[in-house]
Amino acid sequence: MKKEHVANCQFSVWYPLFKKHTIKSVILPLPQNVLDYLLDDGTLVVSGAFDDVTRWTRANVSDSDEEEEDVRWSEDETTATVTAPEFPEFKSKVLEAVKVLGGRVFPKLNWSAPRDASWIALNGSLQCQTLADIFLLLKSSDFVTHDLTQPFLRCSDVDSPDPPAAYVLVLRKWSELNAGGEFRCFVKGNELVGISQRDHTQHYPYISEQRGQISQSVGEFFSQNVQHKFLDEEDFVLDVYRDSRGKVWLIDLNPFGEVTDPLLFTWEELTSGNLLSADRQQRGGGEVPPQGEGGPAFRYVTGEVALQPSPCLSYALPRDIVELSTGEDAHKLVDFLKLQHGRQEDSDEEEEEEGA
Repeated sequence: MKKEHVANCQFSVWYPLFKKHTIKSVILPLPQNVLDYLLDDGTLVVSGAFDDVTRWTRANVSDSDEEEEDVRWSEDETTATVTAPEFPEFKSKVLEAVKVLGGRVFPKLNWSAPRDASWIALNGSLQCQTLADIFLLLKSSDFVTHDLTQPFLRCSDVDSPDPPAAYVLVLRKWSELNAGGEFRCFVKGNELVGISQRDHTQHYPYISEQRGQISQSVGEFFSQNVQHKFLDEEDFVLDVYRDSRGKVWLIDLNPFGEVTDPLLFTWEELTSGNLLSADRQQRGGGEVPPQGEGGPAFRYVTGEVALQPSPCLSYALPRDIVELSTGEDAHKLVDFLKLQHGRQEDSDEEEEEEGA
């Protein structure tokens, strides 16, 4: 995997090529001040002031709590507030894009979506309606931080200069996708060599029942719409979605290498071309379903024995959120309440604009 291959998998590069085969999206360049904000570890609040919450929270911390934690606040500290950054021009563009996309969006940056941060959203998903929703997810995501700081990690041409990366915010029209319809497809030498169930944490019986139709429809989609059409790339990974009618949609394109999760395959298998000789899944212990003559290897969870823990489980409910929910850290509670106040203000402003 070379840096050029990673650069070609940026959303802004492949979306124009396959626009009619994927979900409607809006691409917004990220201004430098927004980039600085996303990389700033110290600021959680997005917009709006909520001074009364600060005073109320600190006034209600008991004396025993103060003694136990050796907390001492001066009169000035009691009324201290966190100044939230404001991005009026960028906010206006985001809200307009959200409106164009139907009022609900799925955010991501050049490569990654903040899937590891869904735990922090009030709705428990990546569905966003305001700039505050989007920032909360992006700032809480290690995947997004990787995009911003180490996008070319693990590339073989480590000594070559990094290709330019113009960072963007991608807003995708929110779609209610059934996780059982998502598949990751591995392409080597411009040939589809493997298909894996995307959500390998669950068993979907109908995948086994429809394995022939799924493999055929995914293969036809690839050969008709993607093969030999992705720049000069010969090795890459594409995520697709097959809906209830059997129609296949392109969801994402990823580098063919270790930065991409091989799911029910291993990278040793994929790079060696030794897929057909494997008689058991390398992850989960489930059986490898029969493969059609000359078709790609197709792997899916065949029963509960093969169930896997969610790859994002290690990111869920860190100590910060536990302290927040139990009230152990008043400062975090203040920041969280301010964020929610800003989120409500954004929503109210949007409603006022629509009613004007």
